[in-house]
This record gives sequence, structure tokens and C-alpha cells, in this order.
Amino acid sequence: GSTRAMREDCNHPRRDQQAVSEQQPEEKKPEAQAAAVKATEGKADAEQATAPPADAENVAAPDAEVSTDAEASSDAQASSDADAADAETSADAEAPADADASADADASGAEDVPVYAFSEFALPKPLLDAISDLEFTHCTPIQSAVLPSSLADYDVTGQAQTGTGKTAAFLITILTRLWEEPDTEPRATGNPRALVLAPTRELALQIESVAQDLAKYMDVGIQCVVGGMDFQKQLDKVTGETMHLLIATPGRLIDFINRRKIRLREVDMLVIDEADRMLDMGFIPDVRKIVYQTPHKRQRQTLFFSATFNDDVMRLARSWTLAPEHVVIAPETVATETVTQYFWLISSDKKARLLADFLRQVKPPRALVFANRRDQTHRLQSYLSKAGIRCESLAGDVPQRKRLSTLNRFKEGDIPYVVATDVAGRGIHVDGVTPVSYTHLRAHETMTGISYAVFCLKIGGGGG
Repeated sequence: GSTRAMREDCNHPRRDQQAVSEQQPEEKKPEAQAAAVKATEGKADAEQATAPPADAENVAAPDAEVSTDAEASSDAQASSDADAADAETSADAEAPADADASADADASGAEDVPVYAFSEFALPKPLLDAISDLEFTHCTPIQSAVLPSSLADYDVTGQAQTGTGKTAAFLITILTRLWEEPDTEPRATGNPRALVLAPTRELALQIESVAQDLAKYMDVGIQCVVGGMDFQKQLDKVTGETMHLLIATPGRLIDFINRRKIRLREVDMLVIDEADRMLDMGFIPDVRKIVYQTPHKRQRQTLFFSATFNDDVMRLARSWTLAPEHVVIAPETVATETVTQYFWLISSDKKARLLADFLRQVKPPRALVFANRRDQTHRLQSYLSKAGIRCESLAGDVPQRKRLSTLNRFKEGDIPYVVATDVAGRGIHVDGVTPVSYTHLRAHETMTGISYAVFCLKIGGGGG
């Protein structure tokens, strides 16, 4: 198959490929991507120039679970942004001046990406069988753009919206490598070969679910460690079962690392998902500590995904990846083409009633209602319930078991409406959400001194 030919051209292991690639960059890139390759090979390896050695136990143990809610204070977020910017300064100083321009030139728009059938790639038969069971035959644009490079063991930075199929893209890459390069001896517990980092519990659990579906015919140990769930149960599984693929949130993973129950020295595939959200939530210092526990980027493959690529995200991508293929998949349609938006400027005390009236009169089959804070989420859910409108709340202080139950019931249609914080809704894929409601509950002072609230409804087709 085409992908296997690409791999044979590269003569893995990857560190040997890259050593040759730096001397002959154009000859060693996948043919399908060669036209997009720029001379970025000479950029600095700043990721670990100041990093502690891989065996150093210098990761500070958190006193409590790192919350995966984004209702973190603005001070914490600002601090993490500053940390990220400071730590990556050296990478910027030594990176080529045209790195961003090169990344833009390398970017593949959706219109430029051919659509491949999964059968065109040299994927393992058990993996193809699982994909067939899921009734998928052709790649999405992000999968078509990422897989030729990722399956050839090259780093990738990808920009695409949630729900475009990037989760399957990196999982197919991981499972293919695990199948084609199996362990030659029994693997020690708590010693994964592939690591996927996600910002929230819900997203991590969703990735685990997709991984289990794709690996159903493969003997691959898949584990997920996240905060807010029974630590002892996770510990028992970590210490008692083989772990090939680990999916984790940063705080809980650091806890396991500090207890010396998980070691990352043999990770040869690293995925960082929703990097911009990690930055917003203040997790980058934790993610940096985790990355420093893995082998150097020359000895691992790194796939880095983000919905947006601002300057801070680009600095992280350059620091943690090696000469990546940069893929940008533009949305097929912009929101204004598929969404009807309504906007009201009303007094705060009338906002909840307006939402209740809308839900009663229009009766959308399913809706997500977003609020800014946990307490506002619970108050709005209580108000709607008392008004006879069936709904549940989804926020960081809701017990994890109930959160999962609420999500599952919402996906299955048992609950028509869910009131959630914005973090609870990020990265969660639910098919068939016709209206998406957004309530901005912050009051604004007018020149007359009267307090008004902004209330906005977005009504459109498609899942979120």
C-alpha cells in the first residue's frame, strides 16, 4: 500500500530517519506531502535544553486533584500564559525567522486535500475491520491530510474544529504503529508506548471510547486516568494490567508519575489534543513537566492538535515537535451560513424567563444551554425544572458518575436539554443537536446606570 511504501522509504526507527532527513530533507519526506515541505529542519531543539533529565523526579505532586474545569481564575490563566511564553523564548530566539510563514505555506486547506478511502492505506486488517464495523469507508479532510505523514512517522501539527475526525486520525496512527512494531518482550505495568493528553475528563473518556472501538480486534492495552474518578480503581488497573496506550488529563497523570506508578521513558508516540484549551485552562506548566518525562522529541513522534493557533500555541508546537507537517482544515461552512442567530438586550431578571418561554414555544428536540459559572448553571437548571422543562446540569462540581450519566442520556435523547459550563461542552461530540443556546450571564452597566444582560440564541443544524 502507499503508506507502507512511504514508511519503507523512511527506514524506521524514526530517529534514524530524521538524522538522514536533516541532511536530505526533500528526499525523505512522504511523496504526497513533498510539495508542502519547507526547509525548517534546522530549527533549535529547545524543548529539553533546559529540561531536567528523563529520570529526574522533580515533578511537584499536586496537593489535590487538578480540576479539569475551566472556571479557573483569570490570575491562574494569566500566570500559565506567562510561564508558557517565558519557557519557550529560547525556542523562538533560535527558530527560523520565517517559521510562521513556512507553517502557513505548508498548511493544507480542505480544498487541497484529496479524500482517501481507509482501504488505500496499509492499515492492519484488524483495524480496517473495526473501521468497517463503525461503517466508515472514507477519511474526513483532517484524516486525509494527517495520515500520509503521521503513518510515515513524521510529526504533525493540525488545526481543525472539534468533530472533524482528528481523534480517529491520531488513534489510527497509534494503533498501526503498535501493530506493526509490537513489543519483543512483556511490557512492564505502568509503562505506556503511546500517550494522549486531553484537557478535560469528558474528552479523555470519549477518546478512550473511540480507541476501544478501533482496537476491538487488536490485543492492545488501553487505559485512561483522569481526575474526579475513583483513584484506587485506576491505580489497581495501572498496576495490574498491561498499558500500551494511555489517555490522561494532566493533573491526574502527574499524580501517578509522582507516585512512581507510571513511567513515560518508553513513550514513542505523544499526542497533545486541544492545546489551545490546555493553555486557556492553565495546564501548560503541568503539560511541560509531563513532556519532559518522555524521551526527547528526536526519539518520539509528536502529534499536536489545536482548534486555534495563536502565537503562544505556535511556540509550544515548535518547542515540542520536530519539523512537523502543518495541516489546517478550514470549516466547510462558517457559522453564519448554517446558524440563525437571535440577540436580545434585556434586564437580568427577565433572561431566564425568556429562555423558558422560548423552549416551551419552539420546543427544539435537543438543546445545549451554556452559562459562565457553575452556580449560574445550577440556578438556571433549577429554574427551568421548576418551570416544567426537563433538563440537567453539567459542570465541574457535579459528581463524575452523574456527569457521565447525563452525557449518555443526552446523547441517547432521554434528556432534551442540558445546561452546562463552556468547558463541559468543549470537545464533546453529540449528534443531532438542532439548536445551540448560549447565555452570556454577565451584566453590563449602561450609561443610564441600569443593569442589562446579554442573551443570545444560536439556532442551526448539525452536532456539536
